[in-house]
Amino acid sequence: MIWIILPAYNEEQALPGLFESIDRELRAAGLVYTVVVVNDGSRDETSAVLARAAGRYPLEVVTHRINRGLWETIRDGFEFVAAHAVPTDIIVRMDADATHDPAVVPRMVARMNEGFDVVITSRYQRGGGQTGLSLFRRFISRCANLFLKTLFPVRGVWDYSCGFRAYRAEVIQKALEIYRNEFISLKGVGFTCTIEKLLRLREMGARFTAVPFVLRYDQKAGGSKMAPFLTTIGYFLLAAKVLYPWNPAAKEWRRKGREWREGRKEASECRQPPAE
Repeated sequence: MIWIILPAYNEEQALPGLFESIDRELRAAGLVYTVVVVNDGSRDETSAVLARAAGRYPLEVVTHRINRGLWETIRDGFEFVAAHAVPTDIIVRMDADATHDPAVVPRMVARMNEGFDVVITSRYQRGGGQTGLSLFRRFISRCANLFLKTLFPVRGVWDYSCGFRAYRAEVIQKALEIYRNEFISLKGVGFTCTIEKLLRLREMGARFTAVPFVLRYDQKAGGSKMAPFLTTIGYFLLAAKVLYPWNPAAKEWRRKGREWREGRKEASECRQPPAE
């Protein structure tokens, strides 16, 4: 099962076409899926769009009566799916504004089936790119990703800030068990939660890879919800928190993560066929 999480705030224009595209691409690839939309207090007709779509597509809706922000919206989406998925399921987080192309999902699933825990979509790999962004936004994004790569190197990952990713359900379920409310903890600092998840899974020893994709910002319906300055501040706060984990629970997190890694390694070795 493929679970697709869509955080949505005032996305009445983009959602109908996105649902159709997801259904077309995943069915063509022979993939069984469920879309989980977290409606974050939308004030437009998003709720009505979701009600109509529920009769056509495999759809679950988590509703916030008021707007709580991306931090809580993504957290609630992952918690919902973790509670309903089996460990071998795959969780894909996409944006609901038509900037992420569902045609990339089958390629992400194929890489997951090679044994990876997290597949990052990357604008910076050969074949990737971005359209519809100003030179200033491109410059800021590139600088932010180089900054994060320098501080938190993850093998095979260059695009830290794009939220279009696939995760093995088992890894997300374990991360929520270990970190609980601290899995996504920085609130009110832009899109920092996208980086925080990656760093938590890095600390657990998850296996990462990437596939190229083109961010289609020219297809975005409505204005940007990102605050670049606030998000930049969030990156520095996150760096301080991760590099200097003042939280007294950090030692326990590392211990549990280490035990999980060692347990996976032992289980993998036990599954290896005996040498002839």
